[in-house]
Amino acid sequence: MKTAISLPDDLFRALDDRARQLRVTRSGLIATATREYLARQPPTGEATEAWNRALAKAGQPGNEAAAIAFRRRSKTVLARTRRRSAW
Repeated sequence: MKTAISLPDDLFRALDDRARQLRVTRSGLIATATREYLARQPPTGEATEAWNRALAKAGQPGNEAAAIAFRRRSKTVLARTRRRSAW
């Protein structure tokens, strides 16, 4: 399938240079990069599932101890989820 995209000039130059270095077409490099990026993304709904697991483990905030535990666990789970999805 053919498509048209807009890229900033500096990104286009970097793409063109790298494609030349790798001896592939720009389209081939974009396709490879897109496949790799999509493979690293968490499945849809994973963030919600992570949030629900944190709630189940720490409990609903309401008293001070539960609220502190909830915030700690939520930050840990969300940071882990972000690291997995970083490109």
